[in-house]
Amino acid sequence: MLDALTVVVGVTALALAAWCGFAAYKDQPTKDWHFIGMAVVTVLALAQLVVGIVRLAQGDEASEGTAIFVSYLIGSALAVPAAGFLSLAERTRWGSATVAAGAVVLAVLEVRLHDIWGG
Repeated sequence: MLDALTVVVGVTALALAAWCGFAAYKDQPTKDWHFIGMAVVTVLALAQLVVGIVRLAQGDEASEGTAIFVSYLIGSALAVPAAGFLSLAERTRWGSATVAAGAVVLAVLEVRLHDIWGG
């Protein structure tokens, strides 16, 4: 798959995790600009989903199996939006902590996607 995109998604996810983690440390809920950050990370993850599906359609294969690879692609695209949705229900510092945790999960999924693809 595209290594540069995987690195960019992972790094932006970790930046979002640090940003929202700092907000949780400062006892702040998620705010509008946090949701803008979540949107940026989500768009990158969706771009990775599209690139992964296109690569599979072109005949490339993941070393550990197509089904696992597609499952991880879908999970990585949904990790941050799910955390953002949960943070709307929890309008305290724990909402920010939830987004930080979701972003860390995305970064870990990126490492696993790289391994599944054959990196």
